[in-house]
Amino acid sequence: MRFRHRAAAGFAILVLPLAGIVGLSGHAQASAEAAPTATATFTKTGDWGNGFGGNWTVKNTGASAISSWTVEWDFPSDTKVGSAWDATVTNSGNHWTAKNVGWNGAIAPGASVSFGFNGTGPGSPSNCTLNGGSCDGGPSVPGDNPPSAPGTPTASGVTDTSVKLSWGAATDDKGVKNYDVLRDGKKVATVTTTSYTDNGLTAGTDYSYSVQARDTADQTGPVSASVAVHTTGGGGGNPPTGDKVKLGYFTEWGIYGRNYNVKNLVTSGSASKITHINYAFGNVTGGKCAIGDSYADYDKAFTADQSVSGVADNWDQPLRGNFNQLRQLKAKYPNIKVLYSFGGWTWSGGFADAAKNPAAFAQSCYDLVHDPRWSDVFDGIDIDWEYPNACGLTCDSSGPAAFKNLLAAVRAKFGKELVTAATTADGSAGGKIDLTDYAGASQYVDWYNVMTYDFFGAWDAKGPTAPHSPLTSYDGIPKDGFNTADAIARYKAQGVPAKKLLLGIGFYGRGWTGVTQDAPGGTATGAAPGTYEAGIEDYKVLKTSCPTTGTIAGTAYAHCGSNWWSYDTPATIKSKMAWANSQGLGGAFFWEFSGDTSNGELVSALSSGL
Repeated sequence: MRFRHRAAAGFAILVLPLAGIVGLSGHAQASAEAAPTATATFTKTGDWGNGFGGNWTVKNTGASAISSWTVEWDFPSDTKVGSAWDATVTNSGNHWTAKNVGWNGAIAPGASVSFGFNGTGPGSPSNCTLNGGSCDGGPSVPGDNPPSAPGTPTASGVTDTSVKLSWGAATDDKGVKNYDVLRDGKKVATVTTTSYTDNGLTAGTDYSYSVQARDTADQTGPVSASVAVHTTGGGGGNPPTGDKVKLGYFTEWGIYGRNYNVKNLVTSGSASKITHINYAFGNVTGGKCAIGDSYADYDKAFTADQSVSGVADNWDQPLRGNFNQLRQLKAKYPNIKVLYSFGGWTWSGGFADAAKNPAAFAQSCYDLVHDPRWSDVFDGIDIDWEYPNACGLTCDSSGPAAFKNLLAAVRAKFGKELVTAATTADGSAGGKIDLTDYAGASQYVDWYNVMTYDFFGAWDAKGPTAPHSPLTSYDGIPKDGFNTADAIARYKAQGVPAKKLLLGIGFYGRGWTGVTQDAPGGTATGAAPGTYEAGIEDYKVLKTSCPTTGTIAGTAYAHCGSNWWSYDTPATIKSKMAWANSQGLGGAFFWEFSGDTSNGELVSALSSGL
């Protein structure tokens, strides 16, 4: 997958609730009126290693004006404020105070003001108060910690219309008053005990339950982990998926510039039409599996509108980030299996060291995938080595048996969990498929994701123009064997079972500029402009910016102005799925969710086609 690059994090947001404010004598707030209906939100605007940019936004959420404001918070001892603007910032040890300047103290209802600073150190704010009250708009109770998260609910007595829930008690320094019961992220009851029976449900339906505690000051604590419940009867639940794999890649970096979150799988309708998700990517370095982007993976706090559950992340909950969102998705769609994918185009260079000690590599991957913080999120592992015993971003010379040996070690460690691999689609004679023992390795995998796309593109700047994902060969194809049918045939000939081969679909197009002819085979001057990278563009953009001109080898192409693009459409995907069925393939997969339309039309075509 040629374009798997990591995007830099644009920003990090923390909405900080009151959590045991460290009061300081002498910090009088007589001039600051109490504001229980106002919030203070911290945004990390940039990070340059030994320093960062910070921004606070104070918003008046009440019905009357605020005349002045004071924000207080704690930083770890290794984190400090440097220069600040639009506020007077002082500190006493690790406790920091920001007061409005003369011109920005008054805030009308619904309005907000901001101030910023440059900081040093790695820490994040905690124990925030606004005008002596909670920064999340809660009651004015400085010094009173919110309650802890209750235990994960357990379900019993499930019927067509009801379920009994029980959970472990939360703790609080002043005492727990009651519990809110959340169904699919929305409060359905408040109870004083640690159990609740929810009635009036729909038969054969999936629900997700969690709970949060309230203390005697009515502060809410973190939401518990959720439990999935499927009511009996009705024949409902997730739609039948048959025995075909319908898998999509979710990229960890898509939450940044693309603003594509796990929740988008729900709002687009795609989550109900897939069977598996590959989370991309974990790194491979020093012969071991490693976290790819810790902030995106398990630290980023999602707001309520970004969250699958509809509940905002708390600053002190045990797990945030994409991993927690995937956990919430699985609670809502329990048929979906999630695999942690390691490597990819950028990080495949690390597999050469991994191949030197496959057992140690497998152990490191197992330990990471089964980290107690997120062990329930993943159902297996995907190895994306681009390419064993061949050249990708780097060249590998581990030998034809290295891939098989690596996967044998991974299977031995992961046992009956899912083990899969993304593999080349170079079906040319003597090409990448022929250089590795994919047949021998296939005994250790559940399936191969055959990357039947990126055959041709604007890395050949002058062309000739050609579809990047041809299903079959055609007169004038630039390179023999660079098509789906030849790749699948070569795997079968090597001895890989058809049911262990998935056909790949790209949810994007590749294109050239400086092209004068409609038909493939034209000359070009370079890569066509793209939103994130020259020569590549999402389907959701191309479908309107450069509508299709025709079809070649089962893939659409489009000539608009001087630009020439090729990409798959719902129609070509359905035809490719019919071909996959005729070949006895195990299903299909795609790279990647964010290229689809907001209503998931490509996922729908893939799912219905299988």
